[in-house]
Amino acid sequence: MRPELAILVTFATVAHADTDIPRFKNIDVPKHVYDGEWEHFVGGGVAVFDCNGDSLQDFFVAGGSNLSQLFKNTSGEQVSFQAETPESLSLTGVTGAYPLDIDSDGIMDLAILRVGPDLLLQGQPDCQFSPFTELGFHAEDHWTTGFSATWESGQILPTLAFGTYVDRFDPEGPFETCGPTILYRPESGSYREPLYLEPGYCSLSILFSDWARTGRADLRVSNDRHYYVRGGQEQLWAMEPEPRQYTEVEGWLPFSIWGMGIASRDLTGDGFPEVYLTSMGDQKLQVFDPESGGPTWRDATYEKGTTAHRPHIGGDGRPSTGWHAQFGDVNNDGRDDIFVAKGNVEQMPDAALNDPNNLLLQNSDGHFVETAADAGVASMAKSRGAALADLNNDGQLDLVVVNRGSELEVSQNISPDRNWLLLDVAQDRPNRAAIGGFVEVKTSQGSQTRELTVGGGHAGGIAGFHHFGLGKEDKAKVRMIWPNGEKSEWREYPSNQIIRVRR
Repeated sequence: MRPELAILVTFATVAHADTDIPRFKNIDVPKHVYDGEWEHFVGGGVAVFDCNGDSLQDFFVAGGSNLSQLFKNTSGEQVSFQAETPESLSLTGVTGAYPLDIDSDGIMDLAILRVGPDLLLQGQPDCQFSPFTELGFHAEDHWTTGFSATWESGQILPTLAFGTYVDRFDPEGPFETCGPTILYRPESGSYREPLYLEPGYCSLSILFSDWARTGRADLRVSNDRHYYVRGGQEQLWAMEPEPRQYTEVEGWLPFSIWGMGIASRDLTGDGFPEVYLTSMGDQKLQVFDPESGGPTWRDATYEKGTTAHRPHIGGDGRPSTGWHAQFGDVNNDGRDDIFVAKGNVEQMPDAALNDPNNLLLQNSDGHFVETAADAGVASMAKSRGAALADLNNDGQLDLVVVNRGSELEVSQNISPDRNWLLLDVAQDRPNRAAIGGFVEVKTSQGSQTRELTVGGGHAGGIAGFHHFGLGKEDKAKVRMIWPNGEKSEWREYPSNQIIRVRR
């Protein structure tokens, strides 16, 4: 082991004194492998959602050159799944998928990303799916690696954004041949012709977020410097009638990374979301600066201990490659933690080949410490997409990880019990899941604010119950700020239950 790695590991071990390290155990599930040639070096997402109305989270997982699969949840106290894939979901060329209720009928639909035409599939009872026939959505043949959605003011359908990667039809490629971000805006119940947000810089993750709390979600795009090479940067598009990029004059701080994934969560308690960006090399935690008056996030990576820039075990001292990132309270102490899926693109010699996943636990002082090995989730596979989700409704966040060239991994959280809430949020109108709204949960320990979004991560996302750890608190106050800014009354609930929050 290199000396600097020994220092890092020793530091992380000492820092455990302020954290309760969760424990996970591997669960046997049917075999699934995401694989393929260079077009599937990226992607490998998983969509987690309830497709049959039993209040348990099922999941649909990309296969690349292999067939995609649907796994139905058969959990009791023990997490378990069976593969049961309808013909409409048994597809090749799938890079990822995101669940959302496009038609607001109470049944989750799927936006499926592909090397080829993307698909919008309408959810039917009992986990069946069929193509939407009346939305006017027509996708071209792209290499799609990012997705996000939001409901713009007055619309009954969501605005959809698809992030494309390298233009594989360009004979001058692959370098400096990046595709655009493709925007589908609705009008009168169907989609207009797509709008191309250019320049595009080979996006691998995109996310609509109401970063300023104004009621309008703008579009963040994380781009892979490896292919745009020069002249590009991370992007934030103002979703005006004619979308435009924010500028330095407005407060946007330009920077370039090998961007792979986006995670967003308020960590400071000011109600504004921070972002965690995965990359080849360092991972970046950026804290929102509300004093700037604009879209300004300032780097806090080293200050908060979230670099995760080299493997924490295994002895490979080369830089790490981060993919999916997600915030979640894995030990239910009332503080959000960070999971990062890691893995070499394929055989890149300048990057670590033995590159374990990260589980960064947040201490009470806001610093993060590495615990993946002790928790049992430091997989050495070439991980890509992932999901932290409560798979058996016991109040503990479990883990699904998609690996390139090796089998899918599912891990059950078997940590000691601490208090929690699961919130099921819905409104009886378009945008049924209240995307763009904010949930606030308050205890004597402090407040947690959660923006409801679709997108981010790496090629996959989650729809369903919103999990909040409460630590030792046996009750919590809950308030919903709906997408139009309307605020519900604070209501107090006992811990350790599923709460139905209805407008």
